[in-house]
Amino acid sequence: MKPFLVACFILFASFFCRAQKTATVNGHSLLWRIEGKGLSKPSYLFGTIHIICSDDYLWTDKMKQCLHAADKVCLEMDMDDPALLTEIATGMVDKDGKQLKDYFTPEEYKKISDYMRDSIGTDIRFIQQMKPAILLSLFASKSLDCPSQVSYESNIMEDAKKDNKEIIGLEAAKEQLDLLNDIPADSIVKEVLASIDQPADTRQEYAALVAAYKAQDLPKLYDLIQNSRDVGEDTGEFLDARNKKWISRISEKVKNNSVFFAVGAGHLWGKNGVIQLLKDAGYKVTPVY
Repeated sequence: MKPFLVACFILFASFFCRAQKTATVNGHSLLWRIEGKGLSKPSYLFGTIHIICSDDYLWTDKMKQCLHAADKVCLEMDMDDPALLTEIATGMVDKDGKQLKDYFTPEEYKKISDYMRDSIGTDIRFIQQMKPAILLSLFASKSLDCPSQVSYESNIMEDAKKDNKEIIGLEAAKEQLDLLNDIPADSIVKEVLASIDQPADTRQEYAALVAAYKAQDLPKLYDLIQNSRDVGEDTGEFLDARNKKWISRISEKVKNNSVFFAVGAGHLWGKNGVIQLLKDAGYKVTPVY
């Protein structure tokens, strides 16, 4: 289970040089127009990457124009909801009465504690009541070798608020937390330790994802996720099942409004990707260049 996938579910932990040209090959666009099925005006589907260096941030004039043209903005969760962070934080508390140290050997726990102090700048005692997955979200930013990071979700929300647009979500926090809670604790423990012991591997994988994202190459991005050494069987629940669940919700939201959907780019491509599923549902979905 890669840290970048966990970060998709804990967006509050997300911490993104403008490209000068956009590729026009099939599947080479982060922005798609949704039309057809009697819609009076188009909606838009945009793929984000939740954690990215400021120098890699990609936001074109066309993306900006489509965001401005929409009536509403829809993210994976309603990040404008003031109760969201509290709900997520509460959901990350270990209800079994275990502490973080109980999931690791004394040697492992010391290693994690030292890493938290030296690299994250946080005393692990402050999060002792939380589940091990919180560590992956805190470690996620270390996958990026850069001093400055920004968030697509935060920037999109900021622009939406300037236009007085309503911000909504595709999922409730509980739905994402339930998925996260279904991951076996030993799998998460393994990834926590790998994040510390194999930082070069994690950075190399993430660098490849960012390169594909900047090239707006959805097929390449999808293949990288599918072939990740750590994703494996998690893909079905984290991507495919959620994508299928989203289609009816997207359909309902676009009936009477133009909506700018911004979700993780890994959700867009493939036979069970949001683009293909929307086409299967009868919509016309075309890239915006």
